[in-house]
Amino acid sequence: MDIREIIGHLPHRYPFLLIDRVLEIDAGKRVVALKNVTYNEPFFPGHFPGEPIMPGVLIVEAMAQAGAVLLLHDMADRDDKLVFFTGIDKARFRRTVVPGDQLRFTVEVLKFRPTTCKLRGIAEVDGHKAAEADIMSALVERTKG
Repeated sequence: MDIREIIGHLPHRYPFLLIDRVLEIDAGKRVVALKNVTYNEPFFPGHFPGEPIMPGVLIVEAMAQAGAVLLLHDMADRDDKLVFFTGIDKARFRRTVVPGDQLRFTVEVLKFRPTTCKLRGIAEVDGHKAAEADIMSALVERTKG
């Protein structure tokens, strides 16, 4: 999936759309997605001046967005749904992520119910684990207007 297809799945837009490409989707099971981290990210001037590091919470958010693409991908009524991030467990940050890095997210479904799910996400840079977390989400009806 390119960015146009991702935008068709997620409501997120700049500056909060945090995945650039989806490489693989195994429907209902697993997704692999990319985020190209550039110096132009809006958070770098403040995190941290002179030492730009991607905030860990945004790495986890990007994992959750990849998971949302996975969950919504095969839903016929996906335009009527939102995926809300409802919880996080077992989050660990293993290395810093800096401008020039390419994050590779692998997100797998651990449990799925019609309105809730639990996902396991791993973020890697150059084959080295940068972060991991269990992510809980709720599938809800999108309000109109």
